Formats: sequence, structure tokens, C-alpha cells
Amino acid sequence: MSHPPKLVLTVIDGMKPTMLERAMSSGTAPALKAIADRGTYVPDCVAAFPSVTPVCAATIATGRLQDEHLIPSMNWYSRAEERYVEYGSSFSASRRFGLNRQLVDTIFNMNASHLSTDIETVFETLDDADVRTAGTTYLMFRGRHTHEISKDFALTRAASQLFKRSVLGPRELFYADIFASQKTSCWSRMGLPGMRDQHSGCVGSYLVEHDLFDFLLLSLPDNDQHSHKNGPHAQIHSIATADAELWRIMETGGGADAFLDEHAMIVMADHSHSHIERTIDLTGPFSDWKVLQPSGAKARHAELALCPAQRSAMIYLLLESRAAALPRVVATARAIEGVDLVMWLEDDRARIAGERGELTFAPGGEIADPRGRRWDVDGELDALLGTVHDGVLSCDHYPDALARVWSALNFIGNKLWSFRT
Repeated sequence: MSHPPKLVLTVIDGMKPTMLERAMSSGTAPALKAIADRGTYVPDCVAAFPSVTPVCAATIATGRLQDEHLIPSMNWYSRAEERYVEYGSSFSASRRFGLNRQLVDTIFNMNASHLSTDIETVFETLDDADVRTAGTTYLMFRGRHTHEISKDFALTRAASQLFKRSVLGPRELFYADIFASQKTSCWSRMGLPGMRDQHSGCVGSYLVEHDLFDFLLLSLPDNDQHSHKNGPHAQIHSIATADAELWRIMETGGGADAFLDEHAMIVMADHSHSHIERTIDLTGPFSDWKVLQPSGAKARHAELALCPAQRSAMIYLLLESRAAALPRVVATARAIEGVDLVMWLEDDRARIAGERGELTFAPGGEIADPRGRRWDVDGELDALLGTVHDGVLSCDHYPDALARVWSALNFIGNKLWSFRT
């Protein structure tokens, strides 16, 4: 049996499986339907935890969770640098933490210094094998090829003078309009939401037309922003928009059948969305603590760093005597209305607590999860709405809970405390 000589890994940011199925069945996603008809649909994939884009993108690019790839959230505290890291969770967050610092962290530091150098990205592995790699705008792009900031636009020319930095990426790298390894007619208005999918489609078509890759990571991120603005059940339109760019690329390759004869396709989401009805006040309950401010003012006296990230948050204890302060932090977090679960490390075991009870766990032991990893579990399984049958733990409401929580809590020994809302 012959195999297609090229591979396209397509990531549709925030795509909800039920919305994908509806889009394909309604005829609004013909490219995705053509791919599904020739392949295998896997509906039970599980995102990393917390399920935010930087964490999930790093997991997709490396095949590892954050205890190895070291990208823990959208907003987090770096103990090494003693400061917050903010990857652009919102415009207001960018203003509070500093737009310039946020851009440097997202565009440069995320790949160059935050992402672990002990593991390889898919680009690095394939570059080393002399495979022609390519990528459109995606948070994780580290490869073996040096790219300078593009000077094709006034804003990028100004950026090249401001940052004076290069990046390592795949052989062909297109990141918004900031990096472009080929001169094309493609323009994203500096990565403006609503323009990013068409930029990826334009670049992808150019790469296919000129036969410039063996592996392409094709990022279609606009579905995520559309979902944040309109809700997760309004994705039919944004999935159709992403599908149109896939169809555009296929047409450049001779149509769906000819393209799929030449290219293997993997299409996936990095995470999904849930409907948010209300928000939680995180700072109020910790008002009697000295919380590190975004500006970093009086950092030497700070006792806590609070890092909200959409459906979860992380709490870092900055005191030298963390063990003594931990019970108070946990009790405060558990008392906040709307908090579902509080998770922390204590005595080399992960602990999860909520209204339904508390359990502890660590790797090894007699209980297996559905993916074959074994755990030593003690306490009330109802905390995770879990059951054990024939030695296998099932947590349908919190899929792959133990592995995801263990990885999040063991991020480079930070012993971060996270709760899901």
C-alpha cells in the first residue's frame, strides 16, 4: 500500500467536536468532510490541563505535557525570573502587564527560553532528518532554521529596529506578518483576529503551489476568537471559514481527491470551549495577603502570585515557609463561591478537593487509567465523579484527570496550586 509523501497537520483552535460534526453533516464543511470520509474520526481526544492555547500548543508540538515542555498556562509566575509571564489572555491584561513585554514573551521567549530545551519540537525532529518543514502562525514554532523579522511592512520594519532579534523555526516560517521566509502576496494585518485563517490559507496555497514542504503545520486560529466573542455554539460559521481555507489549499493541489492522494492529513483542535455564565472574584478572597502586582512593585514583600487563566487559575506561594502557609491558601480557595476543585502538591502526592470530597494520588499503584498509566489513589473518588471497574479508573466528567493534574502540579518543581471553575 502506497503512502502519501507529505503530511499536513491542521490545528483549528478551540474547535468543539459537536460543532465539527454539525458543520460536516450540514454541508458547511466540505473539506473536513472529505478528510473524514477518507480517514478515521477520533472524538474522545483530551486536551492538556489547563486547556488554554499555549499549554495545548506546546503539547501538540512536542508530544509532552507541561511537566516536560514547561509551558504551564496563559498567565503564570516564573520563579526563575521572579515575575509574571503573560501571553496575551486579553487586551486589558496586556495593558496591565505591559504590551511590549507581552509581545516579547509570546513571540520570542515562549519558544526560545520558556519551552524546554530538553525536548524537541516536531519541527526540530524533522529538520534534523532533513525533512522540508513549514508552519503558519502558531504559538510553537521552534525549529533549526534562523529567521529575521520581515521588512516587507512598515510595522514589521519598525519591529525589527525595536526588537533586533531573530528566531529559530521550521524551514518555511510564516508568523503573522512578522516572519515570512518567502515573499508572497499574503497579508494578515499583523495577525488581526478574523484575518488569520485567510492568511494561513493564502500561505498554505503558496507552499503547495511551489512544492515547498514535506510537513506543514497549518494553524487556523480564528475559530477560537469567534467562540470567545459569540459563544461555543456559534462555531458553525467559524468552522466553515476555516474549512474554506482548507478547500482553497486543496484546490491549489488539484482538488480534494488529488490533494488527499498526495498529502496525509491530520485535523485536530487544541482544546474546546465551554459556555461561561459568570466570573469569579479571585483577588477579593486573598485581599489580606500581599499579592504580587503586574507591575512587579514591591516584589520582595509579595506573599502570593495570582494567575487567572479563563477556566482555571494558579496560586503561587512566594513565602520561604510555604508548608506552613499552604493550608490557609487551600482553605481560602475552597471557600470561594464557584470554585469546583482545588489541587495542590503535598508530601510528594497530588491532592484534589471539592464539595464532593478529597483524594490524593501519585504515580504507581494498583489502579490504572484508561490510557494504561498506573496510580496509587487514596480518598473519595466522588471528588472526581470517578468509579473503578476491574481496576480501571473512569472519570468521564474529568477525562484523564490524574495524568493532567499531575503534570500541571509538577511543572519544574513550582508546586503550583490550581483550581478549576
